[in-house]
This record gives sequence, structure tokens and C-alpha cells, in this order.
Amino acid sequence: MASRDADPSLGYLTRKDTEVKLPRATRVKNKTPAPIQITAEQILREARERQEAEIRPPKQKITDTTELADYRLRKRKEFEDLIRRVRWNVSVWIKYAQWEESQKDFNRARSVWERALEVDYRNHTLWLKYAEVEMKNKFINHARNVWDRAVTLLPRVDQLWYKYIHMEEMLGNVAGARQIFERWMSWMPDQQGWLSYIKFELRYNEVDRARAIYERFVQCHPKVGAWIKFAKFEMKNGEIVRARNVYERAVEKLADEEDAEQLFVAFAEFEERCKETERARCIYKFALDHIPKGRAEDLYRKFVAFEKQYGDKEGIEDAIVGKRRFQYEDEVRKNPLNYDAWFDYIRLEESVGSKERIREVYERAIANVPPAEEKRYWQRYIYLWECLKLIPHEKFSFAKIWLLAAQFEIRQLNLKGARQILGNAIGKAPKDKIFKKYIEIELQLGNIDRCQKLYEKYLEWAPENCYAWSKYAELERSLSETERARAIFELAITQPALDMPELLWKAYIDFEISEGEYQRTRGLYERLLDRTKHLKVWISYAKFEASAVEENDGGSNLPQDGIQENHHEEKKKCIQHARRVFERAINYYRTSAPELKEERAMLLEEWLNMESSFGEFGNISLVQSKLPKKLKKRKQITSEDGGVVGYEEFIDYVFPEENQATNLKILEAAYKWKKQKISSDEE
Repeated sequence: MASRDADPSLGYLTRKDTEVKLPRATRVKNKTPAPIQITAEQILREARERQEAEIRPPKQKITDTTELADYRLRKRKEFEDLIRRVRWNVSVWIKYAQWEESQKDFNRARSVWERALEVDYRNHTLWLKYAEVEMKNKFINHARNVWDRAVTLLPRVDQLWYKYIHMEEMLGNVAGARQIFERWMSWMPDQQGWLSYIKFELRYNEVDRARAIYERFVQCHPKVGAWIKFAKFEMKNGEIVRARNVYERAVEKLADEEDAEQLFVAFAEFEERCKETERARCIYKFALDHIPKGRAEDLYRKFVAFEKQYGDKEGIEDAIVGKRRFQYEDEVRKNPLNYDAWFDYIRLEESVGSKERIREVYERAIANVPPAEEKRYWQRYIYLWECLKLIPHEKFSFAKIWLLAAQFEIRQLNLKGARQILGNAIGKAPKDKIFKKYIEIELQLGNIDRCQKLYEKYLEWAPENCYAWSKYAELERSLSETERARAIFELAITQPALDMPELLWKAYIDFEISEGEYQRTRGLYERLLDRTKHLKVWISYAKFEASAVEENDGGSNLPQDGIQENHHEEKKKCIQHARRVFERAINYYRTSAPELKEERAMLLEEWLNMESSFGEFGNISLVQSKLPKKLKKRKQITSEDGGVVGYEEFIDYVFPEENQATNLKILEAAYKWKKQKISSDEE
């Protein structure tokens, strides 16, 4: 049994012996809260108070050399054993060497450091600690030896060079420190190393040596920042000619670099400090001509500030215009099809007034023809120039460009040319705007025949356009051609498709009302009701019947009392006509469209308001008996899969006839229940 459970990897132990046995969770029988609650703060405080004191080994007092030798032997054995286990751990070596140092056994300490360096000589921390120990104990030559070996093996670790040079400088060995710097510079370190060498020489007032180091520095690091530091060094020492020479040499070598803008700005500011404003202006202009526009933003800003300070009015304006011109050039270079940028650029040149530049920018702009024959690409391009021959009119066109061309001809008093352009527009690419503007022009000129022909063309092109039919009829009516206007309306309402038929019917009805043709108006309403039974049609019809009396109350030779009585009779008759319309509408909604309860309720509300407005002739009770009751109900909201996701409230209308039907159903059910009960009792 034991051999079966044993695992070869566990030796003689079985899996059961190696299982981790967790304590069983205690079951809490009484889960009611304790009368005294303990906070987390109390628990932490008690835990801190009940902590036992840290167990520390007892201090040993060494009384004689034998005990000291035993102690040293034991410690060395501990360190050696630890090193054998973790030879790669640098901290163990450092502790070992520092312990030997604390025992003042420097030879043994050096031996430990050397053994550690054999393990990992690339670790610069070991070299630093080793040299610091020698320096601290004033073994200068030993320290020099360590530093020399360190910088020879690890010449790219700047910290070793800095420490070595600092030690020699603290000892006053300036020549030795300079020699170390020269050894370091032969490795071509980064800029900070060269600048440290320069600062070292300047601390001892060796300006010529520092200048020579700067020369080597800019050859090693030919960057804009290095040249600017060199020039500022010369400027600080009062060598203006030398500083200018440095800037000029830098411009010759670095004019095409990415950060050349910084160099030109520094050069111009240098000349500005030297009161050489013309030189500074020339530098700015040279830089603006040679640096790409995308990298010259700061340069333009500095140039504008310079001109504001030292230039005249023209110079300032030129600088500002140049800056804005640069911005627009950059925009159109990035996206030549950005026509809004071209418009802004053209407006800028127009404000300057240079005709040659304006023409040049226009030519460059119109050369960027849209890439595809799609209208969305051409919508801004057409505003640049008169491009009627360039636009593919068979695919799309622009009414605005035709109209602008015609308006140009009119301004030139070339009416024939304007008509020819608009005629070509109607022939090639007819549009609503073109027809409207052409008709407006001819109407202003008093050419009625041309207007009529244009309306006919307009309606041939768009027979469904209710606006065109209405305007054509309005034109004929303004000419007192009532029959022609009526014929146009009749022809319009017989069209198989109309874009806004309600506006056309309203215009026709208003036309007949304005002509006083009430019978024709009623006939129109009846024809409209044959097409649609919309709520607004019924209400409009009823309002017309109610208001027809106002147009029939004049022109009588009867006495005053007779006129008043006649007026009352006419008004009663109109009210009866309006009521009949409402009755027809209610009957339609009750029988043919019972589901349109809301429309029926709105119709009754309108009827009630109208009866109230009739005053003594009105009969509110006639409508009140037909008004419905409003009930707030809820209905289920189902999702796409058929599940119920919620409920929605809505207003339901219960009309009087529906209420009576409900009562009859309740009586019938009660009678049926009573009959069943009697039969069951008899059984």
C-alpha cells in the first residue's frame, strides 16, 4: 500500500504526508452582534502593545587578542562561505571588503576588492566603492591606480571620469586633471563632457584653452546648440567679431539642418543686441527664403516682433502679410483641393493690391480641377471662376454659376447675352432656381408673354411642382384672367403626382373664396373629400361654411330692421351648413374609421369651440352629448423576441355609443348567469 502511494520525486514520503492540511473553519453558532463592538483601531493598538521585544544577539566584549583572532576568523569564515554560495552578489563582496577595512586590515580589504573585480569588472559601482575606500583612508596613489584602471576598462562610464578628475582637482593637480580630460576627450564623449572640460579651464581663467576646446567641441558635435554655445561664449568675453564669425561659419555648415531656424533666430538676436538692425533684418529675410515654411513659425513670429520694434509701417505690414502668406502657402501645399484656403489666400492678395500676385494665385487655384465628376467635389471650386464649359452638365450642374454669369451680363447691359445664358441653362441643366430667377427678370422687364412661356417650360419639366402651378395661376389672376387661372388650377389638381398637393388645393380654394364663388368652393371641398378624409379638410370645410355669412351681408336696400333680420337668417343658415359638415365628419369617423378615436375627439373639440364662438346662435349641448370620456390605460411593450419589457400609458377615448354597448353586454351576461343558476337549482 505504501509503495503504491509513494512518489519517486518525494523520496520515502507519500503524497498524503506532503498534503497541506488547513484548519477546519469554525462554525459560528450565535450570529447576533456582540454587545461591545471592537474597532479596527483597537485591534491594531492591542497587537502593537502585545508584541514581544525583538530578540537581538548579545553584545560580545572582546577582552584579549585571542578572542579577537577567533572573532575575525569566524567572521571571515562566514563571509567566505557566503561568497561560495552567492559569488555573483556584489553587495556581499562590498560588505566583506568594508568589514576588512573596519578592522584596519587594508591589504586584506584590497584583496577582497580585487577578487570582486575578477568576478565582475564591468560593474562600475565596485570601482567607485574601491576608489572611495582608498581616498577615504588617504591612499592617494592606490586611488589613482584604481581610477586609472577603471577609466581604461570602462571609458564610456562618465561618472568614473568625473570622480577621477574631481579627486585630482581637489588635490590641486590641475595639470593631471587636464591630462585626464584630454584622455577622456579622445573617446569623443557627449556634449556634457566637453562642457565640463570648458568650465574646468574657465575656472582657472584659461580662455584661450577654452576657445580651443570649443573648436574641437563643434567639430565633434556639429549641432546648432553647440555652435550657439560657442558664439555666446565669445559674446560673453566681449569678442563680437569672433562671435559673428562663429555664427557665419555655423550658417555655412548648418543652413539646411532641421533646427536651422533656432540658429538664424539666435544670429539675428545677436545682431540686434549689437545694434545692427539692418544685419538682423537681412538675416531674417535670408532665413525666411531658405527655411521650409513648415519649420519657420517661430522665425516669422520673431521677425514680426522685430519689425514692430525697429521697422516702419510698411515693414510691419509686409512682415504680417508675409506671415499670413506663409500660412496659406503651407495649407494649399498640404491640400491643393482646399478651395476655402485658396479663397482666403486670394482675399489676402486683394487686400495687398498687387494685381500680378492676385492673377497668379487665381491661376494656381483654378488649375486644381476636382478629381472626379461628382457634385460634392465641385461645390466650392465653381466660386473661383466662370467655369461653365468645364462643368459636366450632363451629370450635374450648378444653378448659382449660371445665375452669376447672367447677372454679370445684365451688369454689362447685355440683356440678350443674359437671356442666352439662362436659355442654355434651361436647355442643358434645368433647375428650380434658374426658372424662378429667369421669370423674375422677365417680370421686372414687363415681358408677360415670356413669363407665360417660361412657366409652360417650367411645368413641362416639373409637372409635379405645386409652387410653379400656384405662381402661374397667381400671375394670370394678377392679369385679371380669372378663367385662365381657374383652368390652370384645374389642370394642376388632375396631375397624377404632386409634391405638395395640400398647398395647391389651399391656393385653389382661397382663389375661389377671394372671387366670391362659394358654390365652386363647396364643390372643391367635396372633390377634395373624395380624395382624402383628413381631419384638417373637415375642419377647414366647416370653418368656411361658418364664415360664408360674412361675405353675404351687404348690398341690400331693405330697412335697418330688415337688414338685421336678413343677416341673422343668413348666419343661422351658415351655422346649419357648418353643423352638417361636422355631422358628416363624425359619422365618417364613427362608421368608416372607428380606430381614429383621437381625430374624432379633436373634431368634437373644434366643433365645441365653434359653437361657443357663435354666441346666442350656438348650441353647446348639441356637442357635449357626443363628447367622449378620457381613460388612462396601460399596454404591454414587447421586444423583438416577443417578451414583455414593460408597460406604456396611453389615453383612450370612450364615446357614448360605446358606453351603451358595454352596458348592454353587462346586462346580457347577468341575465345569462341568472338563467344558469335557476336551471342548476331546479336540478
